[in-house]
Amino acid sequence: MTITMRRIFRETVMTVAVLLMAAVPGHQRLAAQEAGGQVPGVEQAGGKQGGVMELTLEGAMDLACGQSVDAAVALNQLKSAYWQYRTYKAERLPELVFNGTLPTFNNNYNSYQNADGSYGYVRSNWLGLSGELSVTQNIPFTGGTVSLSTGLDMTRQLGTGAYNEFMSVPVALTLTQPLFSVNTFRWDKKIEPVRYAESRAAYSEDMEEVKMNTITYFFNYILAVENLKIAEQNLENADKLYSIAQERRKIGQISETELMQLSLSALQAKADVTERRSNLNGAMFNLRAFLGLSEQDTIVAVLPEAIPLPELDYQDVLSRALANSSFAQNILRRKLEADYDVATAKGQRYQVDLNVTVGYSGVNRELAMAYNDIRDQEVVSIGLSIPILDWGKRKGQVKVAESNRDVVRSQLRQEELDFNQNIFLLTEQFNNQAGQLELARESDRVAYARYQASVESFLIGRMSVLELNDARDAKDLARQDYVQQLYYYWYYYYNIRSVTLWDYATGTPIKADVDALLADEN
Repeated sequence: MTITMRRIFRETVMTVAVLLMAAVPGHQRLAAQEAGGQVPGVEQAGGKQGGVMELTLEGAMDLACGQSVDAAVALNQLKSAYWQYRTYKAERLPELVFNGTLPTFNNNYNSYQNADGSYGYVRSNWLGLSGELSVTQNIPFTGGTVSLSTGLDMTRQLGTGAYNEFMSVPVALTLTQPLFSVNTFRWDKKIEPVRYAESRAAYSEDMEEVKMNTITYFFNYILAVENLKIAEQNLENADKLYSIAQERRKIGQISETELMQLSLSALQAKADVTERRSNLNGAMFNLRAFLGLSEQDTIVAVLPEAIPLPELDYQDVLSRALANSSFAQNILRRKLEADYDVATAKGQRYQVDLNVTVGYSGVNRELAMAYNDIRDQEVVSIGLSIPILDWGKRKGQVKVAESNRDVVRSQLRQEELDFNQNIFLLTEQFNNQAGQLELARESDRVAYARYQASVESFLIGRMSVLELNDARDAKDLARQDYVQQLYYYWYYYYNIRSVTLWDYATGTPIKADVDALLADEN
């Protein structure tokens, strides 16, 4: 063996060792995670070292649920629903109101009709004060309103011979009752509790969706990190292989075409490093923005391992989804609202309102006497609005409402079918994903081993550049596919959680502590 051949052989052996060592760290990390260990130098979620935040998937979810914009929007929607429900409850309680005019001053001329039918103008110069305190109670059973009030009016005639005039209403009871209109209170009692239950469940679903969005941003960043590692490793390998190929070309072991192909691969590897570093910066920016972190934070994401989960049964998932999610409440609410619209249209065909006021009043120029010399007063009125000829307008309004109700019912039936189908597909996807992930893990291992063998074969002249590039591309794709399949595994799992509000890992329901979140609102 010549000196040149021995030198090339030594360099080849050293290059193989370097190439193999360069490709090991990523798989060592994977092996440590699959064994349940933690990568050395990586803290759990929330840890910081010199501006570097090392973050697990669970830690990223905690940050997103605590300070992301999506979480804040979900909380504000819950608060809005809470206050709407509080308003509904308050409408069923008595209301104490004070109405007053303090004061009214009048100094002008008013027209006055004389006994002979002629008109003249008289001077009006007076000062008025009035006040009324009333307690009003809605009547949910009938849809009417009853109020108990007391009031006092004072009029002071100004000018020559000024005097005061008092009118007291010590007590008055007023009933306002629509006789044929829809009872809004009764319908609210049916609709509003369902609406609030839907909002509480929707908040828990929104928080699970925040976690799903976190998974997407988190894995996009991890994939960008893996792609950059692959590109840097490929660049290092390409440079070393090109250097070895130049020596082998001098002794005629490879052709000029193969040498140029390796040179082109090295140039392409440099371009890939630049592109994937830019993609990594973009993915980190998106993840930081979603989690509400500062631009000065540098994230080191820890690739999560798959957790063992049981195979899910479609009927079990569907029953939990219908029992826990907001979908069933949404369907019920919309059915009730459609029925309410029909009842409203029917109630507007004939309008009859009964108004009754009974009580006592007194009038005197002295305040005390206005309360001593009191007399009873009664006011009864029945207002009617009965169409005689409306050319079918009101009947048409009822028919339109009934048609709209039928449309809503048909839409809801279709939505129920779509919901069931989506649950079935999601269950199938999740059950299949564990197998897909295992296949991707094995493919990653085999592709990596094949690339190692290909490098060795190429360096001893038993493999062409094209075959080496094919093994490299297969290794890169297998690694990317493994990360992608791991993403699908976690995403499907949290998707199942979001539609069922059930944690299959622990066998416990998922319920946000809504009462604690709304404690400051009371």
